[in-house]
Parts: sequence; C-alpha cells; structure tokens
Amino acid sequence: MGRETAIDRLAPEHLELLKQRLEDSGFRNYQELTDWLTEMGYEISKSSVHRFGKKHEQKIQAVSLSTQAAIHMAERNPDDAGALSSTVITMMQSEFFNALVRLQSLDDDNVSPMQRMTALSKISKGIAELSKASVNQKKWQVEVREKTKIAADEVQDIVKSGGLSDETADLIRSKILGIAHS
Repeated sequence: MGRETAIDRLAPEHLELLKQRLEDSGFRNYQELTDWLTEMGYEISKSSVHRFGKKHEQKIQAVSLSTQAAIHMAERNPDDAGALSSTVITMMQSEFFNALVRLQSLDDDNVSPMQRMTALSKISKGIAELSKASVNQKKWQVEVREKTKIAADEVQDIVKSGGLSDETADLIRSKILGIAHS
C-alpha cells in the first residue's frame, strides 16, 4: 500500500534470514545486519534495517501476547461455553478496527483510491465474517445452556427419585448449571 522500502526488495529467502537473525540477536546489532546485507549485494541503510527490526519485534511481541492471553483464557475458563473462541473473535475485531483506523490515516498521495477501496473491501469482508462467527458463537452458547438446564433438571429428578435429599439434588443441579455459565 505504501511506498516500497529497501527491505521490500529483499529476496524472500533473505527476508526470512533477516527475520531469523533479528530474533536470534535479540533485535540488536543492526550494524552487523546491515553489513551482512551489504555483503549480499543489497544497499540498505542501518536505519531501514532498524525500522524493519522494530516493526518485526512488535509483531513478534503481539503474537506472543495474544498467545499468552489465549493460554490464560483457556486455563481460567474451560471452553465449555466458548470463552476462548469469544475472546479470539473480540481480539480479531479489534485488529480489523485498528486496520480501518490506519487505512483512514494513510497519506492520500501514497495510496490510490483503488488500493484504498480494495483494502476497505477486505476489512469489511473480515468484519462481516467475524460478526457472523460471533452470532453463531452466541447461538451455540445459548444451546449449550439450554441443553445443560435440561440435563440438570433430569439429573435432579433422578437423584431425588434415588433417595437423595432435595437439598443435595439442588446442589448437584446448581453445580451442573454453573458449568454452563463459566
């Protein structure tokens, strides 16, 4: 969308090597990376490598944070009620919103109206798909709650007929219903 950078002109295999070297170096030693690229025949400034390195580091950190959040959600909320899926949908909706904001702030000189419309179309399609997934997720959660309520009622009847007290039957029922609302 924006103008092509020196990094964009790297051969795909060299770009992957650069990413790997950035990660291996802990996103340091930019002069060494610039020298390495120069040896391979590229004319890329240290500041270009640094800008790319910072963007790549941010992407790695974002993926890491998202992964940690997903693991945390999975550990704290078993996915019986779709909590993890709901969280992922919300995170993706936030990303689409951020992309839309960035699209609006792009310099009109660097982006043609057709490029802007193409990007807007892709963002809109993504948002529509996420909205559909969100609606389906909520329907599924309602179905799970309804099935759990029916199962809890049946278990309560079975335990009562088996001789357990009303209090014990109610406790079992509330535990079952608690699972559906986690």
